[in-house]
Amino acid sequence: MFALTCSLSASALAQEGGRGVLPPEATPPSMDDLDAPTTEVEPPGGPAPAITPQDGDSASDLDRLFQELADAPDARSALPVVARIQRIWMTSGSATVDLLMRRSALAIKGQQLGLALDLADMVVRFAPDYAEGYNRRATIHYLNGDFGAAIKDIERVLALEPRHWGAMSGLGIILRRLDREDEALVTFQEVLRLNPHAQNARKAVEALDKKAEGQGI
Repeated sequence: MFALTCSLSASALAQEGGRGVLPPEATPPSMDDLDAPTTEVEPPGGPAPAITPQDGDSASDLDRLFQELADAPDARSALPVVARIQRIWMTSGSATVDLLMRRSALAIKGQQLGLALDLADMVVRFAPDYAEGYNRRATIHYLNGDFGAAIKDIERVLALEPRHWGAMSGLGIILRRLDREDEALVTFQEVLRLNPHAQNARKAVEALDKKAEGQGI
């Protein structure tokens, strides 16, 4: 099983992250696309099929869906499976938590990071076993430049959902910002093991491999 490879204390991360507050670069529901080497683009072969997650999916379907993801022949055909997995992850089972998550997303979009953090704090208090709440809060900490707090929440996400490639990508992004490139490479490789069609992770692996070989990015 993948283990967090970064031997980074919270205090050390806080010092690194304290170099400057990072501007909001995107407003996704997770860290997966933040500061990625490229943004996700439409895969080759024409327009992607409509993403229509099936009603009735639940956590008990995750093993099967991850197998379908591994078996998908290309990124285009993987998109509906990815959507269904993410839909399961986002399901809190609480109307209150769902409302707080929606409001925190709007606050991030409006660059109201203090409000977004307050709302995310409420989510994890109301639903301490809801991995996506910690993932949302990790994103906000990252946008605030608080890498120590972001890492702590990412660890909680992965304790609750070890296959959460979005949180894992967030870890890789932070490791790259801290110049921990060997550890970032291992992390992004694990992302690709879980989701072979994660294009941002693939780009990161390629870039880190080239740099390790002395070819430059």
